This record gives sequence, C-alpha cells and structure tokens, in this order.
Amino acid sequence: MKVLVVGSGGRENALCWSITASPLCDKLYCAPGNAGIAAEAECVPIGAEDVPALVDFARKEAIDFVVVGPEVPLCAGLVDRLDDAGIKAFGPSAAAARLEGSKGFMKDICGKYDIPTASYGRFDDAEAAKDYIRAQGAPIVVKADGLAAGKGVTVAHSVDEALAAVDDALLDGLFGEAGAEVVVEECLVGEEVSVFAICDGAHAVLLDSAQDHKAAYDGDTGPNTGGMGAYSPAPIMDEALTETVRTTIIEPTLAAMAAEDCPFKGVLFAGLMVTESGPKLLEYNVRFGDPECQVLMTRLMSDILPALIASADGVLDSFDLRWYEDAALTVVMATEGYPGAYQKGSEIKGIDTAMAADENVTVCHAGTSLDESGKLRATGGRVLNVTARGASVKEAQARAYGAVDRIDWPEGFCRRDIGWRAVAREESS
Repeated sequence: MKVLVVGSGGRENALCWSITASPLCDKLYCAPGNAGIAAEAECVPIGAEDVPALVDFARKEAIDFVVVGPEVPLCAGLVDRLDDAGIKAFGPSAAAARLEGSKGFMKDICGKYDIPTASYGRFDDAEAAKDYIRAQGAPIVVKADGLAAGKGVTVAHSVDEALAAVDDALLDGLFGEAGAEVVVEECLVGEEVSVFAICDGAHAVLLDSAQDHKAAYDGDTGPNTGGMGAYSPAPIMDEALTETVRTTIIEPTLAAMAAEDCPFKGVLFAGLMVTESGPKLLEYNVRFGDPECQVLMTRLMSDILPALIASADGVLDSFDLRWYEDAALTVVMATEGYPGAYQKGSEIKGIDTAMAADENVTVCHAGTSLDESGKLRATGGRVLNVTARGASVKEAQARAYGAVDRIDWPEGFCRRDIGWRAVAREESS
C-alpha cells in the first residue's frame, strides 16, 4: 500500500523508520519531511499545515493511508478532509482534536465526566483571572488555552509571576489567538509520566510508558521546551498504576468523547502527574509525543502499521503490541539559544560516524536540510534526536551520550542528564 506521513520532525522520522519496515508498505511518502526522513521516504514539498494541498496530493497519488504527525493539521481538520475525499487516515477529527486544541475544553470534559485532574478556572478576562490567582495563591499554573508550540505554560512559583503570565497571554497577545483565553489550575506535586494509547473511538491499546524532560537545562531547570529528551519505560508505571490509568483516565475519556458525539480515534497522549492520591491528568495531546515517539518506536517489536490501520477502522478490540525488554533513551540536540532566539544554517557533521560506532544507536532528524553542496544544515530549534537502546536506562543513557559526543556540531547543545530519575532508581534498587 501507499502511505503518506505528514510532518517534518523527529517524531515523523521515527514513524517513517518504523512504517518503512512494514511488509504492508510498498511506497512511503512524507510531507514535507527533512534530510533524515529522506533516507526512509520520498519527501514531498508540501507543508504539514497546507490541508488542501495534502488532500490533493493524496488523491492524485492514490494514497491508501495517511498518518498525521503534528497537532496543527489535526486541529485544522486534515483527517476530516481526507475522509471526505475517501482516503483513510490515522488521527482524530477536528472535533476530537479539541482535547489538545483547547485546554479549557479538555478540563471541562474532565469536570463533566469525573476524570481526575487539577482544580481549575477558565478566563478570557485578565482581572477575573488575577482575582482567581490571588485567591488560590502560589505555586499555580497558567496555560494558554490553544496551541502554543509547547511555550504557553507557566508554572508560577509566585503570585506576581502568575499575574505576569496572565498579562502576557490576555493583554500583550504573546501567544496570539492561542492565548485569547487562559486556564489557571492547581499546581500538582508528584512525578510526571506520559502514557500513550492508540484508540479506535471505543477501545484503547496502551503503549509502553515514557517520560520526557521539558526544561531546557540540567536539573530540570530553565524555560519549558518542546522536549529535551525522553526514555522508556518509565519505572514508576507498574502494572497496578497502568491499570488505574486505564480505568480512571483513558477509558472514561473515550466514553466521554463518544457521549459528546466526537469519538476519539488516533493516539491519546496523556500527560500525568502521579500524586500521593493517585494519577491526575495534566493535559492531553492528540498525537505521538516528540521526543517520546522516538523511544517508543525504538522499543516496539510489533509492526506499527497494522495498529494504525486498525485504529482508523475501529477494530482495535482484539489488538495487542509486543515490546523489547530493553530500555531506550533519546537526547535532543538543539541549536544554542533554543527555546529563545537562535541562528539557523550551522553545519552538522559526524552523524554517520556516531551511528557506525554503535549498532544500538539511531539518530532521528528533527530540523535539518541539505544545502546545494550536500552539507547537512540545522534549520530549527530542536535539530537531532540521538536515541539508544540498552539493557537498562543507564546503559541506554551511556550509549546515547557516547554518540552525542561523536557528532561534530559546535553550535548545538543538549542536556547531559536525560533519564536521571530512572538511573537513580536503578542504582538504588
């Protein structure tokens, strides 16, 4: 079959790497792709947010199946438009994608259907939001309601910091339309973990767990980013906790979305805080996480493509996936300055050397292109995902950083402590 993957990041590189290994895939395209994805798929120069052009391409090329990677085209209704054209696709409808597209919508679903989450308020008036913050005190969390590329969340450790976050969103328009409304919520305390479920509207197949690092710098300090690294499995997710998440969060959400006449198909990505009173939902994303997808695809033993097709077809009830026992860890190499201003165009060398030195290492491209002379250039903030497998998280970590050190990119940086919680657990057990 002909498959089209939509997107240009490390997540899409990992998906292409996994899908191209499927015997079901005869031809793989990616729009728009990047320099790394070009080794797995034929890249098509169509932007991931250009819904009409993507549908037109899929129709003209007789694409059998489309896998939508990023959230923006999902929220813009790409799956709906493909469905209208008679083309099968993996991902939620625009109505179901509101679970990520509107944090207020997600919180209201939780409130209406008794899904555990932090207490909250929704505001489009700055003074009302500030009154709520003053009444609640700090620490407290302020979130832009809409899609803000991972930069719309402030974990405020003082009331003044929270008030400033409200001003940024509602008065100064820092996040544009995404910040026209804010959600102000309780700051939960515990350990964060990511749980992914492939869903078909009624049934869910939980994937193995993963844990990412959002802060830019070592020690989980600095500004929030789209993710500076991840590892899988997350040691905190034992069988009992997994079953609790399934029965109190994932399955009630599927039932709620069906009751709201917008059944959810695709990947339900639950960002959780495991508190003393149990797991609570921090947020939903409606696509594979980036960089969590990279470690999940590295550990997945099963063919991913049949699972994605079963999701679209609504036949996941008897589906199962197998996983390698090994751990996987990925380190994000980013351009100096990220998540703030950064320069594009610096040259990257040594990726082939890094992978050749260790067969357990792969490097996914998240923001690269080849210039006219064939040199690899950085084109984004998060640029490379250096991923390794190992018998333990500590072993995977050592292999990943060994590969990082073989890559010649002076303008890049990375955190040096990805996986530290898991490694500490392993060393103390």
